[in-house]
Amino acid sequence: MLRLDCLRSIYSELERCLVITIMGAVAAELQSLGHRPNFFYLQHAMGLASSTGLGLALCLPDQKVIVFDGDGSLLMNLGGLSTMARYRPKNLVHVVFDNESLLSVGGFPTATGTGTDLDGIARAAGVPSVSTVRSVESFTKVVKDAIHGNELTTIIAKVEAKERGPCLRKVGNWDPWSLRRWC
Repeated sequence: MLRLDCLRSIYSELERCLVITIMGAVAAELQSLGHRPNFFYLQHAMGLASSTGLGLALCLPDQKVIVFDGDGSLLMNLGGLSTMARYRPKNLVHVVFDNESLLSVGGFPTATGTGTDLDGIARAAGVPSVSTVRSVESFTKVVKDAIHGNELTTIIAKVEAKERGPCLRKVGNWDPWSLRRWC
């Protein structure tokens, strides 16, 4: 499934939510559907979307907060899951688009491509509601349920790595030594 199709499927549900996105493709794809004043595109802060969303959810308990995160970003701040679980804001929905790649910064593989289980990590951290989805239909249902629910929720959406980053398009089959010539 494609991340853009997922975002498109729930776009109308985001009107009353405070929406935080991580940098890169997630932000660009959401903005391509149409910017809203309740959308905050977190730039230059990889790994901090979940922490920003947590802070806002705790400060604004009557406002539904939805975070659109990436697997690479979450892997940079796994402690955010245990902190979210500790405080359990009922108004926070954490969506992680897992494409097994750092697509926005060159397409390098993440640990989820070799066995790291973000669903299992979130459960072990104590997040009360965790699910993994692999179809747009499942994504739409669990996100809508979470938005209208009253429980801290993490949703792992397994999406395709649609394209490779600009550096890798130039290099083709890269190796760490030749990559620096192109980026």
